[in-house]
Amino acid sequence: MNLRLLYSFFCIGVALLLNAGTATASADSLLAQGFQYLPSGLAFKIVSHGTGKHTPKPSDHIEMHIHVHVEDSIIFDSRQMNNSLPVPFQITEPKFQGDPVEGFMLMRAGDSAIFKIPVALMKKSGNQLLPYMKEGKEVTYNVCLVSVLTDKQQKKDQAAKTKKQRKIDKKLLTEYFTKLHINAEHTKSGIYYVMTKPGEGETAAAKQHVTVNYTGKLLNGKVFDSNTDPMFKLKEPYTFERGTGQVIKGWDEGLKLFGKGGKGTLYIPSDLAYGSQDRSPQIPANSILVFDVELLDIQK
Repeated sequence: MNLRLLYSFFCIGVALLLNAGTATASADSLLAQGFQYLPSGLAFKIVSHGTGKHTPKPSDHIEMHIHVHVEDSIIFDSRQMNNSLPVPFQITEPKFQGDPVEGFMLMRAGDSAIFKIPVALMKKSGNQLLPYMKEGKEVTYNVCLVSVLTDKQQKKDQAAKTKKQRKIDKKLLTEYFTKLHINAEHTKSGIYYVMTKPGEGETAAAKQHVTVNYTGKLLNGKVFDSNTDPMFKLKEPYTFERGTGQVIKGWDEGLKLFGKGGKGTLYIPSDLAYGSQDRSPQIPANSILVFDVELLDIQK
């Protein structure tokens, strides 16, 4: 699950609960367990302290492990769903009373904390509940803060990681092309491509809608997505607005190489795909992606 989606679910839930103006989880019970309340009403407990020196501030970047559950029912676990890697998040100004980002901003690298939200409050707010979310129970968020970087530090750190990974990707692609006797061209940004049919007319400009058939696979040949392979049950061609960030950077750039009716293969380095993000069991972190594409239409 994308952390932004998880965080949105978390924030919406907290906002609704606080607006309900009711607390069904006993405050005395939580206080007895070592929980504290911020003036906004957010309850939290710092379980252990790390060695970090700085608490995150707005615009800072953090990485965290997060486990969300109701008793034994797991809603989200970054260690299981992100290949044991922490998930990234950029701190913003609290947007409402009780915004959990207030709790994040109290933590330092290495700290572990618990946030609890009573299910009864969620029900009273009218929020839709999962079947195992019963009154008297709580939604628990266990958070371990792994790192804190300023925006400047994060960009410098990411640039260094990208440069290192790009060298690895280039070596892998060179070996791949040599082994399979593929004569691929490449763009300035590092995308490699083989064009079997250039297509007709002008290529797609930014903010124009393009419609494509595609099959995506890894360098080992394992297919992870396709709208032409019956196994994936995606019968319709895919349409999106090019150059607006609706797809990975490699697609936004690579598809502008083709005219209408064009066909070819794109070899996309990991930093122009999903980078260090473990997208799914089918797409591990730092994966080079290979797409066979056919540009069916450009809607001007």
